[in-house]
Amino acid sequence: MAHYAVTGAAGGIGAALCRMLRADGHKVTGFDLAAGDGVYPLDLSDPASIAAVAGAHGPFDGLCNNAGLPPRAGNAAQVLVVNFLGTRAFTEAMLHQMAPGASVVNVASRAGQFWREGAAQAARLAALTQSDDLAAFAEAEGIDATRAYNLSKEALILWTFANSERLAAQGLRINAVSPAAVDTAILGDFTQAFGGKVERNLARAGRAGAPEEIAAVAAFLLSPRSSWIKGADIPVDGGMGAYALSDAMGLRADFGPS
Repeated sequence: MAHYAVTGAAGGIGAALCRMLRADGHKVTGFDLAAGDGVYPLDLSDPASIAAVAGAHGPFDGLCNNAGLPPRAGNAAQVLVVNFLGTRAFTEAMLHQMAPGASVVNVASRAGQFWREGAAQAARLAALTQSDDLAAFAEAEGIDATRAYNLSKEALILWTFANSERLAAQGLRINAVSPAAVDTAILGDFTQAFGGKVERNLARAGRAGAPEEIAAVAAFLLSPRSSWIKGADIPVDGGMGAYALSDAMGLRADFGPS
C-alpha cells in the first residue's frame, strides 16, 4: 500500500483521483480549501497555511498537485499565486516528506500549450514568490484573468521540465498532465473565458473529458509502473491537440500536406 497526497481533493479531478487510489488499496491524504473527511485545510495563497501542513502527514510515495483556480474576471493575481507560485512552494516544502522513488504529478492544462512562446514571461513570474505584489505584476505585464491562467500553466509545465533532473538526482520523479475541457463544476468558467474556442474544440472531440479519465493518467504517473517517465507533459485532451496540429500543418490522413 502506497501513501499519496492530493491537493484540490474536495472535488473534480482531485476527488476522482482520491477515490481511484483508495479503491486500489492506497492511503490518500487530501488537501483543499474545503476541509473534510481525510482532507486537510490548505490555502496555496497563504505561506503560513502551507507551512502548517507541509511538515505533517507523511511520508508520501507521491504528490498530485491538482488544486487550481479557473480564470474569472478580476482574479488574475490570485490565479498566478495559487496555480503556480503556491503550488511550487507547497511542492518544495513537501519534498522532505517524499519517500525514495516518490512521484510528483502536476495537473497543468492544454491552456499551457504555448509555453515556448510564453517562456520569458513565465520566467519573470517564476522570479516572484507568494508574498510579492502579484496584482502589480499582472498590471505591469498587461495580464488579465485568462492570460493569467494560461501563464500559470505554462510556468507549471516549464517548472516541471526544469526540475526533472534535479529531482531525479534525489531519487524522485516529476511529470505534468495537461487536460483539456473537463466536465467539472468549473467548466463554465473556461467556456466564458475562452469563448467559442472551447465550444469548437468540444464539438470536434465529441464531449468534455470525465474527471476519472484525467485521474487515471495521474494515478499511473504516481505509481511505480511509470518509473521511466520523467519530466514529461502528457496531454489528455480527447484529440484536441492532434486536431489543431494537423490543421496547422495541413496534414492529411496519409501524412502528406494538403
